[in-house]
Amino acid sequence: MKHYLKKLEETIIKQWDQKALCDYGGDNFSYSHIAECIEQFRLFFTAAGINRGDKIAICAKNSARWAMTFWGINVNGVVVVPLLADFHPSNVNSLVVHSDSVLLFTDDDIWAKLNPEEMVTLKAAINVKDGKLLWYRDKAVADAWIARETVYEERYPGGMKPEQVDYNVDNGNDLAIINYTSGTTGNPKGVMLTYDAMSDTDDFANTHFPNKPGETVVSMLPLAHMYGLAIEFIHPNVDGVTVYFLGKTPSPSTLLKAMTEVKPYMVVTVPLVMEKIYSNSIKPALEKRKWMLAIPGLSGMVYNAARKTILKVFGGQVRCFIMGGAALNPEAERCFRKMRLPYTVGYGMTEACPLLGWEWWTEFVPGSCGKPVHELRIDSYEPSHVAGEIQARGRNLTTGYYKNPEATQAAFTADGWFRTGDLGVMDKDGNIFIRGRIKSMILNSSGQNIYPEEVEAVLANNHYVDESVVVDREGKIVALVYSEQLENKNDEERAEIVNTIRVEANKSLPAYSKIAKVELVDSPFEKTPKMSIKRYLYH
Repeated sequence: MKHYLKKLEETIIKQWDQKALCDYGGDNFSYSHIAECIEQFRLFFTAAGINRGDKIAICAKNSARWAMTFWGINVNGVVVVPLLADFHPSNVNSLVVHSDSVLLFTDDDIWAKLNPEEMVTLKAAINVKDGKLLWYRDKAVADAWIARETVYEERYPGGMKPEQVDYNVDNGNDLAIINYTSGTTGNPKGVMLTYDAMSDTDDFANTHFPNKPGETVVSMLPLAHMYGLAIEFIHPNVDGVTVYFLGKTPSPSTLLKAMTEVKPYMVVTVPLVMEKIYSNSIKPALEKRKWMLAIPGLSGMVYNAARKTILKVFGGQVRCFIMGGAALNPEAERCFRKMRLPYTVGYGMTEACPLLGWEWWTEFVPGSCGKPVHELRIDSYEPSHVAGEIQARGRNLTTGYYKNPEATQAAFTADGWFRTGDLGVMDKDGNIFIRGRIKSMILNSSGQNIYPEEVEAVLANNHYVDESVVVDREGKIVALVYSEQLENKNDEERAEIVNTIRVEANKSLPAYSKIAKVELVDSPFEKTPKMSIKRYLYH
């Protein structure tokens, strides 16, 4: 396993003038710029007395400068603490303190809402957009930051040369990242990930989905989340892939325009995005040609044409659509299979940096989330049929939660396996099938296990249902449904459609999990950065 920073070093030397990090329609930086940034950070850290193992937080929207800042911190052995730009200001204040961060890289908009007096560990705050000092408590640190470019120019009067690039990789067991899984102020869980964990993820990705210098990728997932950070940024960038950042969440038209122009070799997304593409574009187009789908010879032509259209919209170079964070709707999945769309659904979590399950699209089994990345077991007396907790072990896993020994102890079994909290089964070929979360599973009065996600998958087949959450209310199954289409309907029409949703779903559900009631909610459900619904808000 090669250290990912050794790969970055080799790529910088070989691809010195190639574009490395770009804002779509904005700034762009070459690999030589990354080398310069890393060296300026090194000189600054030395002058400011910031040492290996110290912590620095980044709280800002995705951008090429965010990524440059990450490399400046990470390569120099300082721990990066990525915080979601959408966290509440009070949560950012508390997480900066909990993580012992001595610096905060943010933007002026976010900084205006924060309270530096509460962030007692902080020595300075810096604008990630332009590098300007926003605030300081420690004048020596502020002076060192302001002087960094001058010191760099004195050290390298003609600029750095490729042969001067040399990064420390004798740090595999050192802490590289603390990633907070939520913005909670109560008993925070900061996932600790080592340099070895990051290298392992990059190594697995290279082995199973290699890329090459000069290829491109569009980054649209939050860099403060491990899915976006590891798969859309670190893994491709250390291999010479040019990463384009969209910044704020783009409109569908902006996203597709970027895809067409950038021509990414892969698209990393969440099932919700692909399901929207299916329901809004693919399904209506296929329904217009329904008569052709009934004829064997013509149906293949229709699905083949649909695949070519989708691939063209995404730039024509996509070798695989990689989805994660939730299961794919079965109806959409059946259509994608008929189209032979190159997609796969993986399985992961922050604590696994983030990969737990994966399979290349040609071998991927519908309904599954791939095969184990490393060791994985099902805590069940019959793992292939009876759902049990999915437990994992490997070099990519967290060493625990920062300053939270209780949560760390609870996360591991007595024999050292990480407890995912997910329920699933694994067939004889090693394919993983998620059944739900332990906390969301419903145990009915007759002792049957009901997995809300399976009921929600049935509901998703109804064209009126945009999103749903299934809950237990006094022993009865209740479906909370959001439907944008019903906003302009009168009460009588809404009541009739709600009843139809329940009746149609129950036709496909076993007796023990039939829906007793459907309740409409007025707005889309609140979601995590992975676009998973925050279930705990709706019980």
